Amino acid sequence: MKTLSSTANIEHDPRWAAVVARDARADGTFVYAVKTTGIYCRPSSLARLPKPQNVEFFATALEAEAAGYRPSKRASKDQSDVLAQHAATVALACRQIESADTLPALNELAETAGLSPFHFHRVFKAATGLTPKGYASAHRSRRVRERLADGGSVTDALYDAGFNSSSRFYESADHLLGMKPGDYRAAGQNNDIRFAVGQCSLGAILVAQSERGVCAILLGDDPHQLVCDLQDQFRKANLIGADAGFEQLIAKVVGFIEAPAIGLDLPLDVRGTAFQERVWQALREIPVGSTASYADVAQRIGAPTSMRAVAQACGANRLAVAIPCHRVVRSDGNLSGYRWGVERKRQLLERETQP
Repeated sequence: MKTLSSTANIEHDPRWAAVVARDARADGTFVYAVKTTGIYCRPSSLARLPKPQNVEFFATALEAEAAGYRPSKRASKDQSDVLAQHAATVALACRQIESADTLPALNELAETAGLSPFHFHRVFKAATGLTPKGYASAHRSRRVRERLADGGSVTDALYDAGFNSSSRFYESADHLLGMKPGDYRAAGQNNDIRFAVGQCSLGAILVAQSERGVCAILLGDDPHQLVCDLQDQFRKANLIGADAGFEQLIAKVVGFIEAPAIGLDLPLDVRGTAFQERVWQALREIPVGSTASYADVAQRIGAPTSMRAVAQACGANRLAVAIPCHRVVRSDGNLSGYRWGVERKRQLLERETQP
């Protein structure tokens, strides 16, 4: 009975769940030791899972060694190496998608990667936050935006982006561009953007919303400058000062800034390149109260050498707090640049770590 009770306790311990999941995020918070082998491992270790009744947990490696355990010798096969291999695989698949005239079939991408379709799909989404089809859609969106912004015709833009018929393009144009193609080419002309300006403890704040969702959350010292920034972003859109009902939306955003624990669930109108959208999706997956380095984010999106590009994508974010670029820090934990000022970044992080 004692063994059964011990086994049940281990299986219900949240640390055991981290071991079973080989969760690299738990590394550094504890180690587990195996009584039958005399070794201890990090939670992400790829060593064969022991039986629960043979496991005990320690807060640190030093405690495990003091109890007579020795470190695992499987360091060369730990989770970080697997993640690096996955990142390289996904980066290759991204290049394959970007260079193809039409989206390669899932089986084709998986075969190139040397994985089963199911496993490849899971690895790709874990690294980029998007399915292969979703990534291809974001990439086509960027190509369309570039051509239309350069003044190219809608017809040229849609065929250059890989659409083989105009009907399929117009069916997805609202999702890709946030407006009709002709309106996007005309810098948002004929589109209504409602906005309101308010004050919060971080200074002035502007929240703007299109028909699809919140398209801008800007912070600053000068309310007038925030309105000018919005005009620059949507040069020919119809900017409409919002009514009292809309001000409830800005109150919701301000409430989240002041008390991050309440959460922020808003429909967003996200407009960026394929790479930017991958970065922004990864940022939204960083939990409140946590941070990640630029290298961490680059690793997660399958572009481990693109730390500088990740930083640029963070700087291009126009949805403060909704896309939490303030949670990205330097590898040494120090704060770096923030579109709306490092001091605001510091205050946001401090509030998110308060109990």
